[in-house]
Amino acid sequence: MLFNSFEFAIFLPIVFLLYWFVFDYAMRKCKRQLLWQNLFVVVASYIFYGWWDWRFLILIAITTLLSFLSGIGIEYAPTQRGKKAVMIANIIINLGILGVYKYYDFFATQFARLFGIESDFLLLHLILPVGISFYTFQALSYSIDVYRKQIQPTHDIVAFTAFLSFFPQLVAGPIERATNLLPQFQKKRTFDYATAVDGMRQILWGLFKKIVVADNCATYVDTVFADISNQSGSTLVLAAVLFTFQIYGDFSGYSDIAIGTAKLFGIKLMRNFNVPYFSRDIAEFWRRWHISLTTWFRDYVYIPLGGSRPALPARLEVKGERLKARYTKWIAVRNTFVIFLLSGFWHGANWTFVLWGAYHALLFVPLLLLNKNRRYRDTVATITLPDGTIKTKWLPSFKEAGQMLWTFALAVFGWIIFRTTGLKTLSAYIAGIFDSSLFSIPWLMNRQYYIPLVINILILLVVEWLNRTQEHSLKRLPNNAVMRTLIYYGLFLLMFFFTGKNETFIYFQF
Repeated sequence: MLFNSFEFAIFLPIVFLLYWFVFDYAMRKCKRQLLWQNLFVVVASYIFYGWWDWRFLILIAITTLLSFLSGIGIEYAPTQRGKKAVMIANIIINLGILGVYKYYDFFATQFARLFGIESDFLLLHLILPVGISFYTFQALSYSIDVYRKQIQPTHDIVAFTAFLSFFPQLVAGPIERATNLLPQFQKKRTFDYATAVDGMRQILWGLFKKIVVADNCATYVDTVFADISNQSGSTLVLAAVLFTFQIYGDFSGYSDIAIGTAKLFGIKLMRNFNVPYFSRDIAEFWRRWHISLTTWFRDYVYIPLGGSRPALPARLEVKGERLKARYTKWIAVRNTFVIFLLSGFWHGANWTFVLWGAYHALLFVPLLLLNKNRRYRDTVATITLPDGTIKTKWLPSFKEAGQMLWTFALAVFGWIIFRTTGLKTLSAYIAGIFDSSLFSIPWLMNRQYYIPLVINILILLVVEWLNRTQEHSLKRLPNNAVMRTLIYYGLFLLMFFFTGKNETFIYFQF
């Protein structure tokens, strides 16, 4: 079920009303009110997920049961080695399921090409379940956190199932941690009007980004990428820029809708995007883009590998500061490449995704070596006052503007790698850009298409710039009720008149 579909427009109000007025209000005198409320969340989530294909429910149920039992197994294992064995077994099984569905055919094809044999009889041709990468990583984090004693294992399978299948973030994140989301299903939730209104605002902004910006960009992008060889260099550049806005509007729009929808049910999800295209270097970009995945790899891969300051072997402790510094930098660089390559491969079984990860690692490593990867922890064009208040400036400095444009250009080139379907297509795209036609006028569809598109992209940029320090871009609105109403109706009208082709969300394929 898509957030931008007619079915969801019916599904959400029904679930909302039943959730608060049947399984909350009508059962307040029931001793097991929370159980029934969580059970309703599970049923609603399974209907939502099974809307695509009921067979997908089997896999998520298996993942849920295995991860739930792993937590209990870790709790009751008599030795630390036994606890670790249970955790590792759960990781292997869940990654094995993910690997078979997402990567088996890819590796089988590569194996067949390597040895020059026919690959058809090796392939399984399995349908990739929607969102399997997201809920698998969420399940893995639970067993790891239980093993690390960062959370107590739950014996409430209904609450655990609600945690793992909660429908707003089930298909494309944010990838929640059990330490944040599971406790929210273990305590009573009450309706808060202000939170619900804020959630509706965030949903509205997410729909605008998806329906008006992303889906309209997709019309041009899909046309150009389908016929790369016949496009001018300027057209290829324009398509790459529009895909940059498409993927942001699509994915961050989904996250806004998911987070806003969760607020309607009294649940707080983590932030997944923080105005990434206003970043001043690539390190800041990755702190602001797909935050839940970036922090997942940081906490469960990068830090366990030693992070930036690994434990040094005894032989280095006595051989001087220079040798120790070299070793530390080498480990940090290695770990950086590991997480970026894994992040690329997480997106899909294609060499272009791996190359995309390597590209960003190459951009990140110089900042790491120069100790500049953490220099921008604040928000651009802001001043922090002595009392901790953040004051925003209307415009960035010339230096900041140049840094943002350069970082944006680097991201655009990376998205070309990400969007192309193969290495040959990628090389053709890059060759097409660096052609004399780069300085020609790009192909434009028609005025009815590109003028509204440019205006809507500018609206996106201006609104997000003015609210770049806020939790989301409609968090802070004028106190005047008339002005707020005009903003709401204005966004509704934009969605009504400039709805793009009904595209599924890009990250559903991952």
